[in-house]
Amino acid sequence: MSYERFAYLYDQLMQDVPYDKWVSIIEEYTQKYSIEGKKLLDLACGTGEISVRLAGEGFEVTGADLSSDMLSVARAKSDGLGLPIQFFQQDMTDLDDLGEYDIIGIFCDSLNYLQDEQSVKKTIDGVYRLLKKGGLFLFDVHSVYKMDHIFADATFTWDDEEITYIWNSYKGETAHSVEHELTFFVYDEPSGKYDRIDEVHFQRTYPEGLYIELLEQAGFRKIEITGDYLLEAPKPEAERIFFAMIKP
Repeated sequence: MSYERFAYLYDQLMQDVPYDKWVSIIEEYTQKYSIEGKKLLDLACGTGEISVRLAGEGFEVTGADLSSDMLSVARAKSDGLGLPIQFFQQDMTDLDDLGEYDIIGIFCDSLNYLQDEQSVKKTIDGVYRLLKKGGLFLFDVHSVYKMDHIFADATFTWDDEEITYIWNSYKGETAHSVEHELTFFVYDEPSGKYDRIDEVHFQRTYPEGLYIELLEQAGFRKIEITGDYLLEAPKPEAERIFFAMIKP
């Protein structure tokens, strides 16, 4: 099974993800901090679900992702909707020559896929360089609580007529990390059989204080932290942590 087909299946698997909540948060902070420009970089944009929603709301969107297959799906999606989104294949730990932006976002816990603290630092430093003075940086990550108490040594399943998956998560070798082992069985209509896809994904997060330290080292100040799509301080058992800040 090609990864291109998996990229297409990704949208089916993620159809219950509340993408509109991310868009609402972006719009809330854009208004809160009086961001006048609409030029936005969606880093690790995947299949473009947030990119197309933002473009539909009037943002001038550029999407970047490491996967060419994900970008192929994103381009087809934006072209089908007639949205003028530029997409680039780009490693977010090595940002260069993408222009300047009023807003930069890394959404859907994409930052958690980086292997180590140095990669997170390089990404944050790169975002700072590309952000205009007075620009807005937004990102979200899995909480330490979610990594240690929900993902670790857990099994999740899904079953319908077209796709069945078994998702096993194991505690990783490093603190607050997990390895996801996913097995998909995807129905192939011409043959009447199910194709099997095996995927392994690594995710790692850090305490909120470490993210703040890296952000301050890059030059950011007045960092706002909220939890679980609510514009209020995260509760102890919050699963998703949001960061918002302005480049001084």
